[in-house]
Amino acid sequence: MQRCPMTPAGYATLEAELKHLKEVIRPEVVRQIEEARAHGDLSENAEYDAAKDRQGMTEARLRHVETQLATAEVIDVATLDESDLVVFGSTVELLDGETDEELTYRLVGKEEADVKNGDISFDSPIGRAILGKREGEEVKVKAPRGTRKLEILEVRYT
Repeated sequence: MQRCPMTPAGYATLEAELKHLKEVIRPEVVRQIEEARAHGDLSENAEYDAAKDRQGMTEARLRHVETQLATAEVIDVATLDESDLVVFGSTVELLDGETDEELTYRLVGKEEADVKNGDISFDSPIGRAILGKREGEEVKVKAPRGTRKLEILEVRYT
């Protein structure tokens, strides 16, 4: 089975989600199904159908989270020696060559990616372009809006 790189925070988030699914959501869905059954004829019971659909989605998400945790390879960048090398988990300051805009991204696993918070997947176009590069290097990134030139200004292992 392929390992799934993940930060310690990402692993903890998935553990919390799994606990919530098992201890809160699953019992709630079971209660909703029981309540809907009490209303009688199941063939025309929209509440029952909705509760069964929610149960299916909950169980699917639960299995997905369990698989992610089972295949997780937790990488804590804080335990690595500081360097100017871009690695999984590092935070990178970039300069967009066209707009002179400074961008800050942290390379994380696919499950943790949240661009709004500056967390991008190491497997995204920008992530692939900067991974293994050093401060001062320029990279070209093929993006939907064309090729972007980015300069790596700083690498932090926080």
